[in-house]
Amino acid sequence: MTLTLASMQFSPRIIVSFSRDRVTQWTLGIFLGTFSYCMAALPAARSLPHPFAPVATVLGAMALAIVCVGLLLFFIHHISQAISVNHIVDRIAEETVAMIDDVMPRPRHPNPLKDAAPLRPNPSEVAVLSDASGYIRFIDKRRLVATAKHYPVSIRVRRRVGHFVPAGIPLMMVSKGNRLPSEETAELLAAFDIGPTRTLQQDVEFGVLQIVDVALKAISPAVNDPTTAINCVDQLSRILIHFASREPPEELLYDPPGIVRASIRWIHFERLLEAAFERIRMYAKTDVAVSLRLLRALGNIAASTPDPEFRRILVEHGMRTMAGCAEKLGEEEVRELRARQAALETLIAALAAVD
Repeated sequence: MTLTLASMQFSPRIIVSFSRDRVTQWTLGIFLGTFSYCMAALPAARSLPHPFAPVATVLGAMALAIVCVGLLLFFIHHISQAISVNHIVDRIAEETVAMIDDVMPRPRHPNPLKDAAPLRPNPSEVAVLSDASGYIRFIDKRRLVATAKHYPVSIRVRRRVGHFVPAGIPLMMVSKGNRLPSEETAELLAAFDIGPTRTLQQDVEFGVLQIVDVALKAISPAVNDPTTAINCVDQLSRILIHFASREPPEELLYDPPGIVRASIRWIHFERLLEAAFERIRMYAKTDVAVSLRLLRALGNIAASTPDPEFRRILVEHGMRTMAGCAEKLGEEEVRELRARQAALETLIAALAAVD
């Protein structure tokens, strides 16, 4: 019932985080263990051929029952906090930030080098078709590179983590594919974890979309809860600030150095910013409070990143936010938004002058 309520009120995507909750797992485990213990101990109590009462077993069952009662009370307290929207959004943001650290372990260099050009299509490429339908949840880069090095070939992955791949669609292109035996395509496909739902294994966008879903329901006319939407915008800015501070994963994988073995696409800052704020911007055109917080979030992100390209993207997004609100609101409501937009542009101009 709790999961159904949370799914309907916030987003069906957040149910996955409930199933991973340690308190929930321990509670279910203790209850099932106690039930199994009592069922296993029941045959020990008998009246024929000689009456026998397993005193130690009964005392153990009573002790487990007391533990279950105490754990139930703690679980009720815990779940009442766990279904709080602020707690849910904060937990998703924490998991997403932790996943960013895992996928992008290096801090961003002040003067990052330009990305190398990705692999281009060539006539010798052979398509490797996906053998299953689902979302790409994880790519084992080491396994992919090891297989490419063994034959030797180069692999151009056509879909990134988080994309849906129907069965029979080319998942990757293998250059000089005639070197690769047909039976080894299974080894390449085994480097991809494809499943029916997206996860936070390597998918930064999935964590962002969960929070966006909560924000969109909050600003819908049926709910009309701008405070929750503002909290979601704050957490999204936290994720984007952390993402912008990390060095993006390498899209070209070499082994040995100088020889490209695989090309893998990853989500970029512009795409993640669009996933985080674009839909909220469109639905919040008549909500001054949420739009103001969007502009403030853009300013916070701009102040935390030294990348001029990121700042340019942030200014463009702020201009779209301002233009959308100007279409729906009167001049009196828009005045504060114009001031916030001007502050954003002034901040970015000042940061550019310092650089």
